[in-house]
Amino acid sequence: MRQIEAIAASPRHQRPGVPASRPLPDALPAKASAGVAQTRPDRTAARHDGPDYYGLPAVKASNYGALVWLYTYLAGLAGSSQVIATLADLAGKGEGWRSAIRTGRMIAALGPVVGAGLLIADLHTPQRWYNMVRIFRASSPMSIGSYLLLAFGSSSGLAALGDLAGWRWLTLLAQAPAAAAGAGMSVYTAGLLSATSTPYWAAAPRLLAARFACSAFATAAAGLSLVQTLRGQTRQAQVLDRMTALATLGEHVATRLSERHYREAGVDAVLEEPRLAAQHRLAHQIGTVLPLACMAVNAVLPRRSRSLAVAGSVGALAGGLLMRATVFHAGNRSAQRPDVYFSLTRKGRKEIAGRAPGKLG
Repeated sequence: MRQIEAIAASPRHQRPGVPASRPLPDALPAKASAGVAQTRPDRTAARHDGPDYYGLPAVKASNYGALVWLYTYLAGLAGSSQVIATLADLAGKGEGWRSAIRTGRMIAALGPVVGAGLLIADLHTPQRWYNMVRIFRASSPMSIGSYLLLAFGSSSGLAALGDLAGWRWLTLLAQAPAAAAGAGMSVYTAGLLSATSTPYWAAAPRLLAARFACSAFATAAAGLSLVQTLRGQTRQAQVLDRMTALATLGEHVATRLSERHYREAGVDAVLEEPRLAAQHRLAHQIGTVLPLACMAVNAVLPRRSRSLAVAGSVGALAGGLLMRATVFHAGNRSAQRPDVYFSLTRKGRKEIAGRAPGKLG
């Protein structure tokens, strides 16, 4: 670009009587679009040492807001609740687990109803919601997710109906497909995000899926444990607390591995911004430190503390929600920073160039 300016300003390229050409502007002003929020580019961020768009975003941030990340939270919570309920039922845990199993099935049946409402409300034209299931595309994560939600909602509804009506045959018929779809519901939203060009979401797709899956299982176990604790069923709540602790530890490991991967890919700069850094720390403290601390103390006490149990379960539930909000905010922020986008693409080009021929897959 500077070479073009120098050539245009040289005497041999100037015509007699025509003033010298002015320097090219840094960037053309963006034309505002109706209904689309305009974000001023951050020119104070660390500059990428390569080509960029003069500080302007290289990719467009998603329109995903609170309705969508609330849906991802409910999808994981409902899906894993169905998985836990089905496993407990098939394991023959006995009458002491009947209330926990029924609660899990009720959560699994209500989750898709609320989640579908959130997705429809997020559409630009909610009255055309049927287009989400009118055509199936195997190459579209969003299309797969729509049919997965439909399958999970239908099978979970039948399993809950059979449980409430006492039709054991219907419950046995529906709970296995519901659990399989529930496992997909716990993780597919991570694939939906990773399929985009948003740097923070696309940098570590497998680790993002692991974080979502572990968080979904932790929140489901914590929710069921909270209900059992309030009902006074301590024995079942203790088992669910151990499930919550294991899933929380798994999420913590996946988060730390993803942070290292983000540093290697050059997209960790968004989490160093004050607001997102504080939100990320808060999600870790509420969703990881608080539940594990409460459950560790309860494990050594001669008598289980109900207050600590409730605090740990509520912390796991709130931490899972805050983690998803942080992932969405960090993703949209990474799309607004060209230095982050070009760091990721340059890293990808170097990896591809270093591979042997025939090993690009």
